[in-house]
Amino acid sequence: MTEMFLADVDATWEDLGYNSRSEFIRDVLRDAVKHPEFNRADLKAIAASEVDVKEGQTHSSEDIKAEYGREDASDR
Repeated sequence: MTEMFLADVDATWEDLGYNSRSEFIRDVLRDAVKHPEFNRADLKAIAASEVDVKEGQTHSSEDIKAEYGREDASDR
């Protein structure tokens, strides 16, 4: 493992509020065993989405509908 990778792991577990790296790694391994259908691309997309949400870079469905002139099916 590279120092950069370990630094990323440390930043991640600290940002997520874990008490230790080992606690974080246990949960990651447990999730990998419980949910083997997730692949690396899925996990990257989930992580990127979480960052977008935290940084307020998301849009509500109402905003998107208004921007593209769409109405909700219930509005018809």
